[in-house]
Amino acid sequence: MRRFAARPIGTRRLDLLPLLVEHAEEMSGVLSDPALHTFIGGVPDGPRELRSRYRRMTAGSPDPAVSWLNWVIRLRDESCLTGTVQATVGPTRHGLVAEIAWVVGTPWQGRGIATEASRGLVDWLGGQSVQAVIAHIHPEHRASAAVATAVGLAPLGVWHEGEIRWRRSIGG
Repeated sequence: MRRFAARPIGTRRLDLLPLLVEHAEEMSGVLSDPALHTFIGGVPDGPRELRSRYRRMTAGSPDPAVSWLNWVIRLRDESCLTGTVQATVGPTRHGLVAEIAWVVGTPWQGRGIATEASRGLVDWLGGQSVQAVIAHIHPEHRASAAVATAVGLAPLGVWHEGEIRWRRSIGG
């Protein structure tokens, strides 16, 4: 089974950089607003907890058929990190499918960063033999639903752990 690796992705305003443990310090500030946890629960991680989580994430999936791909979002003009995008790629009976997610820090929301980063990610995945992308979105999270719609995902009416599954075919 093919193992994928995150590679840098450029968009008009953004650099999606493969996640490194060293990003934890800056990202702990980016992700520090408790409001970011309204729909997912929990509380923001501090630098130590984020470094630990990033070590696990960058080590990769223990399942050799599954690839964990994680990027930080860098806003080029401001030369700062603003959030993350991620994809978990694995085989299904319909080919490779990527489950994607995104988060943008509160100070950068409403500027199209999540949409631009997610679109860049989906375009990149389409070039990697991925057949479809899915996302799970809380039914009251209008901003995430807007991002999903903007990148071509549609709700399936299927619920998973309190969220709605969205999907888009991207490959043959």
